[in-house]
Amino acid sequence: MLTNKVGDILNLSQEQLDAIGHTYGPALILAVPGAGKTTVLIHRTYNLIKNHKIDPSKILSITFSRASANDMKERFISCFPKEANLNVHFSTIHAFCYGLIREYAFINKIRYRLIEDGSNQLNKYNLLKQLYLKHNSDYITEEKLDTLLNEISYIKNMMFTVDEYLKDYKSDIDNLRTIYTEYENYKRKNRLLDFDDMLSISLEILRENKHLLNKYRNKYDFIQVDEGQDTSKIQMEIIKLIAYPKNNLFIVADDDQSIYGFRGAYPKGILNFKDDFKEGKLFFMERNYRSSKNIVSVCNKFIKSNKLRFEKNIFTDNDFAQPINIIKVNTLMDQYEYILESLKDTDLADTCILYRNNLSSVGLIEILERENIPFLIRDKKLRFFNHWVIQDIIDFMSFAQDTSNMEIYERIFYKKKGFISRRQINYAKTLNHNLSVFQRIKDFPGINSFYERNLNQLDLDFKKLSKLKPKDAISFIEYDLEYDQYLRDNSMKFGYTYDNLVTILYFLKMMAEKTNNLGQLISRLNHVKSICEKPPYKNKGVTLSTIHSAKGLEFERVYMIDLIDGEFPNYTSIEKFLTGNPNLMEEERRLFYVGMSRAKSELNLLTVKYINGRSVSPSRFLNELEKITNS
Repeated sequence: MLTNKVGDILNLSQEQLDAIGHTYGPALILAVPGAGKTTVLIHRTYNLIKNHKIDPSKILSITFSRASANDMKERFISCFPKEANLNVHFSTIHAFCYGLIREYAFINKIRYRLIEDGSNQLNKYNLLKQLYLKHNSDYITEEKLDTLLNEISYIKNMMFTVDEYLKDYKSDIDNLRTIYTEYENYKRKNRLLDFDDMLSISLEILRENKHLLNKYRNKYDFIQVDEGQDTSKIQMEIIKLIAYPKNNLFIVADDDQSIYGFRGAYPKGILNFKDDFKEGKLFFMERNYRSSKNIVSVCNKFIKSNKLRFEKNIFTDNDFAQPINIIKVNTLMDQYEYILESLKDTDLADTCILYRNNLSSVGLIEILERENIPFLIRDKKLRFFNHWVIQDIIDFMSFAQDTSNMEIYERIFYKKKGFISRRQINYAKTLNHNLSVFQRIKDFPGINSFYERNLNQLDLDFKKLSKLKPKDAISFIEYDLEYDQYLRDNSMKFGYTYDNLVTILYFLKMMAEKTNNLGQLISRLNHVKSICEKPPYKNKGVTLSTIHSAKGLEFERVYMIDLIDGEFPNYTSIEKFLTGNPNLMEEERRLFYVGMSRAKSELNLLTVKYINGRSVSPSRFLNELEKITNS
């Protein structure tokens, strides 16, 4: 154990020193938010090298993002500049596995190709698009492609077969079994690797090649794992296999911050630590150095509602600051106006706005850009601008300008009021292309007077639509042409909630507000999209982020927005919870907890009563927090 004298020099607490002083055998360090886990990892590395004379090359520190690995290395060098030239390994799990595969490939004269780069013709995205088209006779949307990629990754990280997965989970992808099997077989036959293959093939190599297994076991005497709660089942299997039989395995984790279940994160691997390692040591780092007493106290009580966790008590020696603010407003615009007002005279660089879903950023970006408030976006991949709902609205408005355009009409004819059959569409395609689509359909043999009246009304509706400004046009499409009913009837079929789709329309209306025609609306969409992809503000603005992407960060003041039941927690977790399965609800609670614990002194939690004129309910988590703060 390190002495207090050393502790004073390093400015470390006794609980940090106890963890740093652990040398041999397995250990799990349970570190609450803001407890200084990276500090512990780099000081333990130094302690092994300096005080125990361990060869630096024998220590492997694994984390789960390149940014974290680089940060850890930079902080090690900053704290211990005299050791800057030592051969200390800070690596991601994927980089480690890729090195292993390359060594195996060299020995066996095999050439693998990585297919993660979307700019190459041969990549996993194109392969899966082709397979989806082949087996479903349809082009896959960007949203469904994301779902397919996530499901494949989940299967491999959880070490399932595709049949095991489909037995326990409902897939949103038609013919998933066939697509998955063909994708995996094609990669294996052609020596292709995606990121998940780096894990699965590494595990195969280690299990089947005793020479390489023993080489890596001898190469690393000490293995340290950062963010242990985010390890997947297969990642932990690889780590445990290399660590055995010495088992000098040092895992820093917080089961209360396990928020990547959708990627295959396996917190049970942490919860079962004492079952896997009977001789393992548990260390608790429960002091939070980041947040005020107000925030820490509420976070501590809030997370205790979860049952599948280690019992911990978070505390801090920091002072009280202002109470947690729960703000209830009527509309999304009221929410944005509250934020705009409270951002005045604040340090934007130390301010963060957090949300559960990336869609929430769209309204913020529109408002902040209008008001010339600089901002940074951590999640650049916004699906909003390419979403099929946006394309539908543009198609409706484009068709209103030219009702002879059958190509556009074929995309929207079944998404509005007034039933028209496919046979009528096909017949109309054979007639004069310069005539209105409605005029052509009226010539369909035997068409009755009811259909004629419908077609005349549609003709009038689209003429009226052609004269409306974009914001009014969207509402007209939504209600007068009954596109809203189409969304209501088909949302679940497309893997969305109705609320989610209506929110997309709300944000589109926001962007349309100061435009006069379709061309200006499209220009506005393209302008905001370009800002999202390349914000022009050079690291000096307010940070916008999903909670998932903000993990590990901290800010003086934090706003958590759109705290609506069904969004946060989401509908799926609520449904599962009501049928006796608490796992997803517990992960949603952990996510909320991670969001709150990003704040140092000011935490603002915002909810609304109405979205696009519809009543919504505040997050049930806010109801819990009100009881906590009032008790």
